[in-house]
Amino acid sequence: MRRFGVTLLSAWALRAASCNSCPADCDSPDGLFQELKNSLSPAAAIYLRGSKEFEAKTARWSELDTPTANIVVIPATEDDVVDTVRQANECGLPILAFNGVHGSITTLGRMGRGVAIHLGQLSTVIVAQDGKTATIGGGASSKTVTDALWESGKQTVTGACECVSYIGPALGGGHGWLQGHHGLIADQFVSMNVVLGDGSLQTINSSSDLWWAVKGAGQNFGIVTSVTAKIYDIEYRDWAIETLIFSGDKVEAVYEASNQHLANLPVYIINWSYWLNIPDVDPNKPIILFYIIQEGVTVVDPAYTSPFRNIGPISSEAKSGSYRDLAAWTEIAADSIPCQKAGLANPRFPIYLREYDVAAQRDAYDTFAANVGAANSSFSASIFMFEAYPQQGVRAIESDSTAFAFRNDNLLAAPLLTYKPAGKELDHQAARIGNELRDIIYRGSGHEELHVYVNYAYGNEKPENWYGYERWRQVRLGELKQKYDPEGRFSFFAPVG
Repeated sequence: MRRFGVTLLSAWALRAASCNSCPADCDSPDGLFQELKNSLSPAAAIYLRGSKEFEAKTARWSELDTPTANIVVIPATEDDVVDTVRQANECGLPILAFNGVHGSITTLGRMGRGVAIHLGQLSTVIVAQDGKTATIGGGASSKTVTDALWESGKQTVTGACECVSYIGPALGGGHGWLQGHHGLIADQFVSMNVVLGDGSLQTINSSSDLWWAVKGAGQNFGIVTSVTAKIYDIEYRDWAIETLIFSGDKVEAVYEASNQHLANLPVYIINWSYWLNIPDVDPNKPIILFYIIQEGVTVVDPAYTSPFRNIGPISSEAKSGSYRDLAAWTEIAADSIPCQKAGLANPRFPIYLREYDVAAQRDAYDTFAANVGAANSSFSASIFMFEAYPQQGVRAIESDSTAFAFRNDNLLAAPLLTYKPAGKELDHQAARIGNELRDIIYRGSGHEELHVYVNYAYGNEKPENWYGYERWRQVRLGELKQKYDPEGRFSFFAPVG
């Protein structure tokens, strides 16, 4: 076991000196390590900062403003999570639970020490005998859930990206391929087991006042160790996609056509697009990678593709397969480049929209190209994401019934600035570019309110941007926070206040 450096030991000693009532095993990292080792289940693992195992378990998808922990615990049971939280509390140490480590919000960087809890071992997926629900471990990935349910002839709403956790996106609402039918990921919850800030394990459902909050602002209230969610028979096994590539001079035509032909999407159509550099296609400027996806067919209906083919794409490619091919087709499968932890910074700057403002799209494209288009740009690996999902299932849920507040928006846009970290100056440059791009889209929208998808948030936004502008929402979240987490133990991811 490798020991901490002098600086870290000094910081721990200062904490211990300020906590006269703490047990003796809090006086050093090694003491808490041994205490946890003695109390957790045999299959649990604990690693100290500085070990290879620690680095592997805490490596993040985005290396910007990352949280700092001294110990990482990999629980094997829900009781292991309870014991870890209680012992961290006894030592006065902050805690942060995670799984896919794809959260890139800069508020995570406020954690300067403490105990990390990696939920990866809690990854079971158990289908109920009646086939209507499944109990899903807090550490299961979206791919794990999709694959396990598929083998049982079932499916549910999960995050589109295979490598993200199932629970993480759900706690912020959670968009997914099937939301047109069934709503957000959080809308599938039936009950959940959650470890609260005091270390108690509780099972909650719609009878709890906390139920409202965990469906949209859940990261603020506890560690979800398992959830029981609604599942559905697979209705269609066939899916199809048409992938079109356009040059940047087609921005106006592409997004005007999107407003005309892909607004108010039917439940079986999904439309995504990316702006990104593909030098083999265009060595000078970003291209538009445009996806039209359809459920229940082997070829996308020409009623949706022909208006875009008529614009004159550089290329067009059609594929067919099953639901489980969607992530690979859109470059977000578990083995795709965006799913890898490559030591890069990946801040996003999201905004919800009702429709595209074509002039703003042009302005944003030109600004994006000017900053990331050159081969020697530090940000040449960046993309600009535009996600349009069907909304019928989302809007079938009353907006005031969940902490997720933005059920009337149609589109999710987000520049993703990808770069190799090289100091604060480059970080500030990325923030300037990302915020400028978002501001262009925001001004073009004509909206007074800036609606932000909390799971993509950068971190400089305000709680009303994440959780809604209605005053009652902010009050209710504040009251629930005071009731269930008065010590603010869960306040690193998009804190409610």
